[in-house]
Amino acid sequence: MEYLDFELPIKELEEQLEKCAIIGAESDVDVSQTCKKIEKKLEQTKKEIYKNLTAWQRVQLSRHPNRPYTLDYINALCGATFLELHGDRNVKDDKAMIGGLGKIGDQSYMFIGQQKGYNTKTRQYRNFGMANPEGYRKALRLMKSAEKFNVPVVTIIDTPGAYPGLEAEERGQGEAIARNILEMTRLKVPIIVLIIGEGASGGALGIGVGNKVLMLENAWYSVISPENCSSILWRSWEQKEIAAEALKLTAKDSLKLKVIDQIVKEPLGGAHANRTETFETVREVIEASFNELKNLSPEELVNQRMDKYLEMGVFKG
Repeated sequence: MEYLDFELPIKELEEQLEKCAIIGAESDVDVSQTCKKIEKKLEQTKKEIYKNLTAWQRVQLSRHPNRPYTLDYINALCGATFLELHGDRNVKDDKAMIGGLGKIGDQSYMFIGQQKGYNTKTRQYRNFGMANPEGYRKALRLMKSAEKFNVPVVTIIDTPGAYPGLEAEERGQGEAIARNILEMTRLKVPIIVLIIGEGASGGALGIGVGNKVLMLENAWYSVISPENCSSILWRSWEQKEIAAEALKLTAKDSLKLKVIDQIVKEPLGGAHANRTETFETVREVIEASFNELKNLSPEELVNQRMDKYLEMGVFKG
């Protein structure tokens, strides 16, 4: 288990609890009362820490190395029914953007999402979850296939941004993202968007236009990461905490600003603290969202989606 800097009090108590249990097991001393006291203190500390997280701490949690990634969710939701589809039929298969068909219960869905790696080798293989233009074009190809066969689309967002390299720009990164946004506004099947970790900039928006946008409690969704915002405004990363607060990037802020439709509650300690519970909650919200949308006609789906986005940023003087 890896701990973030603000989780160190939890680490200390867990180590104390472990030592207490070892002493109890190795000697005749009754330490059950001491263990109970430590457990109680641990529970209180967890509640105090996780109920009062700052925006920057939520950003740190969203990047936690143990946090489940897109494929973890897909495999938990679909099991053996997931069939990954590859390539954009143009350049190559982008490993940072995955997609394919899978079933939740008896209902088929087209799943599309950014995939990060869990160690140095897989992070390079997945390009740190930063998709190239061919990744967005693959995503569009799969969405169009879903539309053709009347299959609802579920997109899962977890990216620090679209890949900003020279070759990506040469192949039309901006156009690929813009094309996806345009096509997603008029896709004739239900689109459910789930933000599970980082939702940064156009890289997230390229698969982020939907009838229902759901966001995990400790995810973030913003035009820029706090570090990059800080480096532009203050010429250093030192002010990233201030930038995180100012960007209004948390799930609560996004809901208040009507950028998302629903916050998906995470277990105490984050999605990685209890993966099974997280996957079950996500399954329930996806099914509930689909049930809301399944009886709408293609025209109603498009209108509902367009109205939702046109209302964003409107304010009354």
